[in-house]
Amino acid sequence: MRKGEAGRASTDAVLAFCWSARVLTATDAMEATGLTRSTVIDAIDELVEAGVLRELPNARAAGEYRSGRPARRFEVRTDFGIVVGLDAGNAHIAVTVADPFDRVLAHRRIEIGRSRSARAHRRIILDLLNETLASAGETRERILAVCAGVAAPVDRQGFSPPHPELFWERTNPDLIELLADWAPVVEVKNDAQLAAAAEGAEGAAIGCQDYVALLAGERFGSGVVVDGHLLHGAHGGVGEGVVFDHVVGVGSAFGLRYGIERQVRAALEAGEISPDGALAALASEEDIPPQAVLELASAGDADALLVAERVGSALATVIGVLGSTFDPDRVIVCGAIAEGIEPVLAAARRLLPERLHLPAPELIASTLGADVVSRGAIATAREAARTRTVPMRVRAGLQAGSAALA
Repeated sequence: MRKGEAGRASTDAVLAFCWSARVLTATDAMEATGLTRSTVIDAIDELVEAGVLRELPNARAAGEYRSGRPARRFEVRTDFGIVVGLDAGNAHIAVTVADPFDRVLAHRRIEIGRSRSARAHRRIILDLLNETLASAGETRERILAVCAGVAAPVDRQGFSPPHPELFWERTNPDLIELLADWAPVVEVKNDAQLAAAAEGAEGAAIGCQDYVALLAGERFGSGVVVDGHLLHGAHGGVGEGVVFDHVVGVGSAFGLRYGIERQVRAALEAGEISPDGALAALASEEDIPPQAVLELASAGDADALLVAERVGSALATVIGVLGSTFDPDRVIVCGAIAEGIEPVLAAARRLLPERLHLPAPELIASTLGADVVSRGAIATAREAARTRTVPMRVRAGLQAGSAALA
């Protein structure tokens, strides 16, 4: 390996440690990386020059010095840039602006109509991106990485395959090209895969190597992690929900929101629920609010519990297919529908052992709410900033310095 490559690898190793340590001394970095003191000090100086690290007052000035020469202390700057997460759903758009570590600077979410052109979708996204940046007091020039989640399979280049009804083209109207000049790194991902990233980073899958994050509100879509790796596929289609159109006992890729409504109306038409009950009153509305049905079930309403049992049966079949295909240890129901979904999950847990021969996965509700995709997008953008953008900027600075000395 050439000397330049060795120096770059050393700087990358120190940078990786700095990102996790946040505050450090050269001795800390030496112990963590196994590099020599002179190599670590050179790398730290380069990171200071690149604006990634700043030197702190030494131990004497900080009031911690006792004897001997006080160590130089450094911290990773949190103000050298920002990251952006985008959740471009079928019925909503959400934008999050955050620092590269743990602070959200601004978040905006709007509901949108489902019938719209790809061009209109792009315009809505750009408008909300600009509005959210402005509310954070930030500019495009400071963006280190952008990650967008879409309700469509996405290949490794950020494009979605054609859909027979143009649905995927509308929800992902070539966002990789639309956002190409917004940041040094732009990624477009399937929304369920980002939900899986969020659950693994801060949710119910921390420390779990085999799990499925099931977006289950509008349509079924699964982010699948096996042996600690997020599965993708040739076209980004691992976990695509269209399979459930063809599964007996499910019959549709539409999610629990619609499953609850279908079961309420079917039970009312069949005379299985009281026409004067609370559930029948909800059915008089044009759109039955699923959370209201779940609240009735949680309160013990017999009619709502009947619906929860039937929706739970369909969900058990969904989990059975996922369990037989991917053998997860855990399945996490994600999205806004997860709030209050316990009556449905309780029914599914009872039925699940009948739906697969493998041990049944643990079935739990996410606690990350409607913003689970946004959280996954931010986590992915932060990872891209840490592993790609910042190292690129440090190397560019080193190359510029070398050229100046030549």
